[in-house]
Amino acid sequence: MKAGECHVSIYPNPADLDAMKKDPDIQLPQQEGLNVGYLAYNTLVAPFDNPKVRKALNMGINKQAILDSVFQGAGKAATAPIPPTMWSYNANLKDDAFDPEAAKKMLADAGVKDLKMKIWAMPVQRPYNPNARRMAEVIQADFKNIGVEVEIVSFEWGEYLKRSKEKDRDGAVLLGWTGDNGDPDNFLAVLLGCDAVGGSNRAQWCHQPFEDIIQKAKRVSDSAERTKLYEQAQVVFKEQAPWATIAHSVVSQPIRKEVKDWKIDPFGGTIFYGVDVE
Repeated sequence: MKAGECHVSIYPNPADLDAMKKDPDIQLPQQEGLNVGYLAYNTLVAPFDNPKVRKALNMGINKQAILDSVFQGAGKAATAPIPPTMWSYNANLKDDAFDPEAAKKMLADAGVKDLKMKIWAMPVQRPYNPNARRMAEVIQADFKNIGVEVEIVSFEWGEYLKRSKEKDRDGAVLLGWTGDNGDPDNFLAVLLGCDAVGGSNRAQWCHQPFEDIIQKAKRVSDSAERTKLYEQAQVVFKEQAPWATIAHSVVSQPIRKEVKDWKIDPFGGTIFYGVDVE
């Protein structure tokens, strides 16, 4: 970018953003991403089939440490499975508090001790997770503080996506999603619906009360009624905790100063229609 060898870049390293902002030859368009990064437990495998265990683990994660070390100011902590920029986002939803002592007690009350688990770290950089390995290392250290031993594993990207769908998968998976169309169903049904178990539902989570709500919302045309249903669905999701919701990123796409009429695609594409070089 500095040398002028390319005009547009995607997925920049957060550590480089400050230098890009100061460089007169580079523009740095940014916007809040229609995305979410998460850690998906395999809810079909004990003890992760117990929502109290999942909730306890969530309370052991220091999201601020992740935001500081991984996103470096280019993200915000995620509470819900949909981003705050999306309609029907439940702004009244309470996030799990970071409370290692309470997390240890919850694990003990659930009869879980000396827990060993795997965390899968993506081998690639994505808008919702610029450094999955570093994120896994932070969570590994956090879980050690609550008595949980973590082994970090990874695979080639195609293999990672394939293996992480398996219902008997050993370990919790770091992954995320950028919305395709701006509708809450594109997150809640695609990532958490019963039909998506064994596919894009990496938590392998089929919870009928949640499923009933999102299926009803899919059949309703009134946006106000749909909003109420999706807000209810987010409450159920938070109670059941199939994921640790980690962060929503701010998307940055650096361009050279001579690039004109560039716009960030909210759905994660890289669109060159109508773009020119001066």
